Amino acid sequence: MTIFGKKTEPLAVYDDITTGLKEIYKKHLLPLEKEYKFHEIQSPMLEDPDFDGKPLVMLIGQYSTGKTTFIRYLLERDFPGMRIGPEPTTDNFHIIQYAEDEGKIPGNVLAVDKTKPFRHLQQFGGTFLTRFEASQTNAEVLKSVTLLDTPGVLAGEKQLVNRGYEFTGVLRWFAERADRIILLFDAHKLDISDEFKSAIQAIRKNEDKIRIVLNKADMMTHQQLMRVYGALMWSLSRILGNPEVSRVYVGSFWNQPLQFAANRDLFEMEQEDLFSDLQELPRFATVRRLNDLIKRATWAKVNALIISYLKAHMPLLGKEGKKKDLIKKLDEVYRKVQDEHNIPAADFPDIDNMREKLKKMDFSKFSSLNKEMIERVDTMLSEDIPRLMSLMPREQMDKKLDGVGMIKGGVFRKSEMPVGIGADEGVGEREWIVSRDKAKYDEVFNTLEQAEGKITGRVAKDELVKSKLPSKELGKIWRLSDINQDGLLDDEEFALAMHLIHVKIEGHPIPEELPSHLIPPSHREGAKQNGVD
Repeated sequence: MTIFGKKTEPLAVYDDITTGLKEIYKKHLLPLEKEYKFHEIQSPMLEDPDFDGKPLVMLIGQYSTGKTTFIRYLLERDFPGMRIGPEPTTDNFHIIQYAEDEGKIPGNVLAVDKTKPFRHLQQFGGTFLTRFEASQTNAEVLKSVTLLDTPGVLAGEKQLVNRGYEFTGVLRWFAERADRIILLFDAHKLDISDEFKSAIQAIRKNEDKIRIVLNKADMMTHQQLMRVYGALMWSLSRILGNPEVSRVYVGSFWNQPLQFAANRDLFEMEQEDLFSDLQELPRFATVRRLNDLIKRATWAKVNALIISYLKAHMPLLGKEGKKKDLIKKLDEVYRKVQDEHNIPAADFPDIDNMREKLKKMDFSKFSSLNKEMIERVDTMLSEDIPRLMSLMPREQMDKKLDGVGMIKGGVFRKSEMPVGIGADEGVGEREWIVSRDKAKYDEVFNTLEQAEGKITGRVAKDELVKSKLPSKELGKIWRLSDINQDGLLDDEEFALAMHLIHVKIEGHPIPEELPSHLIPPSHREGAKQNGVD
């Protein structure tokens, strides 16, 4: 099998992991979701096609940024329903998938097909379904991935027109299920419309999946391109709320001659990098599903705590008035749940969306807190997920992912992101992964009471509990960080503890034993380890 002229691994390699994911979801997480209305409030339940489908590549951009042309460039052929033009020509959500015989499938048919992962799109109504379709073609690329072309995001007066369905809601639904989200920008018009800004904000929680393509760059000189690149990074950092924007690829993704030959080498390198990133998706998809299930479990737990809190504060009389009061003071409810259960604020759902959903619900029918259900989900995160991750081929966990785009020496290059995810981040790296943030951790360490360059467990505890992680998790982090078991932490051990806290807050499990690549450099000589350079 090939994709973009390169070999890829068959998806069957990961069938055992996918089967395991489905089993633990149905056994541990699904009951919690059903009990506390997670499907009605946050996200529909997952079904087998959500686990089994090919990796999905989603393209988003303002009209005339070249999304459809980009897809044609990848496929190296036309596909049914393809339309290309300077004005908004793609007004549908358009799935492009593999089939021996070419054809089109309307959205209403896709939404009732149990073998496809689109059944829950019915929630967006009939108007949307008439704007949803699939094209089938036998392009070789589509044997490994499925593509999604989205409607051109509107600008100017056009964006005031009502589409007839919740556009950003549909984008969010697909973004949660996509394996890669490509935001396309036209190098000649970087203005970001209000609708495009809303679209980006709707998907920004999936920033690990986002890649940026600065398209139509072949008609610019190298100097002009550098300025445009800088302006794009600045604009996106403000919208995404993060100074480190996702990897940016620069080029002109079409089959026409380049206007400025001086940029040819740059464009070819960028194209190779992007295609390599997409080539890895069949393997990366399994990691993504593991990661998404961890995040989903965290959200479901928080949702259960909120719902059970609302249930506990409903009186026997005056229910409607109390309901309105709780919804109005939902921000206070969030704070109380956060403080009581030591939950990071970032794990709570959008408060405005939560208010709208709660208005339609009967609080008296909510369930009280079932600690056994919560514990089963904790067991899933601490035991079942790590067991599945251990089945992952080592080369997959060691595969380096593309990092943040940057300008270096006058040439756009990629900086390498740490290897793996969670506690496996940094496997195979020569540099101690913790050192990348150690300066920040040292600033905190230097403010703490020390004795001979170390802090006691009491001092460390006062600092670590600020993370609001459960005592059980903080105890495990302390045990792993106190390398020589002397009951004290030096600056490297403290930095390791802060790193593990960050790993946990990001939704990843804490390992039972400290991986060798996380052992601080000054402790490696005496630590029991295997295979450390």
